[in-house]
Amino acid sequence: MTAPDLAIVGGGLLGRCLAWRASRAGVRVVLYDAGGPRGENSAAWVAAGMIAPMTEAIDAGAEIAAMGTHSLSLWPRWLAELSVPVFFRDSGTLLLWHSEDAREALRAQRRLSSSQSQISIKRIGNAQIREMEPALSTPFPEALYVPNEAQVDNRAFLKAVSIALAEATVECHWETFVEDGALLDAGIVVDCRGMGAKRDWAKLRGVRGEIVRLHAPDIELHHMLRLLHPRYPAYVVPRPEGRLVVGATCIESEDRSPVSVRGVLELLSSAYSLIPALAEARVLEFNTQVRPALPDNLPALRFDRERKALYINGLYRHGFLLTPTIVEEVLGLLSIEGRPSGCWPSLRQTHAETSADTHTSNESPICLSL
Repeated sequence: MTAPDLAIVGGGLLGRCLAWRASRAGVRVVLYDAGGPRGENSAAWVAAGMIAPMTEAIDAGAEIAAMGTHSLSLWPRWLAELSVPVFFRDSGTLLLWHSEDAREALRAQRRLSSSQSQISIKRIGNAQIREMEPALSTPFPEALYVPNEAQVDNRAFLKAVSIALAEATVECHWETFVEDGALLDAGIVVDCRGMGAKRDWAKLRGVRGEIVRLHAPDIELHHMLRLLHPRYPAYVVPRPEGRLVVGATCIESEDRSPVSVRGVLELLSSAYSLIPALAEARVLEFNTQVRPALPDNLPALRFDRERKALYINGLYRHGFLLTPTIVEEVLGLLSIEGRPSGCWPSLRQTHAETSADTHTSNESPICLSL
């Protein structure tokens, strides 16, 4: 049997999207994942599916904002090419704060102003806040509005891509553990295992994130909400049928145990301070996952030419924000579709490296041919 052009190990968000896009470009792909096609073991399953490059730039920096802005332009095309509809809304984000946290709002506005984005940030008053979000009964005197930021239903998207892979007859080995993908018989192996590849990334660490899913059919929100707070920032992401996603804690830990009482109290207290009517919401789910992060909290690529293996990791909490950009860049590096843009410094680190090595930043992109 002829070996596939591309073997992808790790079928979470990044791995399955890369398999889908490569198969659409005519590449023979095989995908391996230790979990099932729903993706319930992946960090993406627990995520809120936010594509919010500007608000992430408050803490993440300019490169994440630039990569995320590019991804934001790709998401509508990706979704249009799926055979099943996936909820997507790009009505933007409202950044809110309580009066005692005005300094945090000033910090956020300064960071946003220095991000060099083309998106204009609007400072709005109470009347406009109430017009945009009548469900906000808390009297916020001011807010920052970031237009065009988006969200996608994370679980529906994972399912839709798994359906697309089946429609394209991509060979998918679900519930299959692969310890060393470089041993697979394929033209090139791409490792997208996240925390599953920790032994291959000396400086990879886990960051625990906790979320709460609520049902509040009487609360209709039209935008993503973010509470600016020096200790307990939080977001509320509205979904159809009165569902809300509240998140997310960010704890330097690889603990995968259930959500802590502290995490629940912090998230629900922050959400309640935004929307007191949430007191009558019903809790649908508490969940947690561990997100893979590198020291600079930026994604990175490594290529081991001898083993013909490309390693991708470090998406941190930016999976939905960065995946389209990273997939596009990888398809260019593999000479599958387009050319590598070279626009993203963190993705230029395509060099051979063992788990004990450190990254170097002066490598030029390597174009690989299948």
